[in-house]
Amino acid sequence: MNDTGQEQQIDFSVDKKHLYREEAITDLKVASIRRLIPIHPDGTEDKSRAPMFMGHTQLMSPQGPIPIQSPLTANNLEEAMDEFPNAMKKALEEVVENVKKMQQEEMQKKDDSRIIVPGR
Repeated sequence: MNDTGQEQQIDFSVDKKHLYREEAITDLKVASIRRLIPIHPDGTEDKSRAPMFMGHTQLMSPQGPIPIQSPLTANNLEEAMDEFPNAMKKALEEVVENVKKMQQEEMQKKDDSRIIVPGR
């Protein structure tokens, strides 16, 4: 509920103009590539729109798996496979940068919340 006491409405309607069928490709080691094929509401392929590719992988950390994903600028699967390594490296750099930023913000919060008591 929001401040006015009214229930917040969530729109669960399907955007029938932007439908995609998903195809998964993996090397069973590191790479997972999703090919998103545009379709019409009847399920037939929409040739007026280009397929999209998304790269996915996981890295293990002491806290558990870290998912890494990035769109791949590619016109076909071969281009997507070629772009995958650089896209994952860039996505990993962004994750590391975000973690560092969050850690800095957390440290700043801790520093800001310290109470200084005179005489102690």
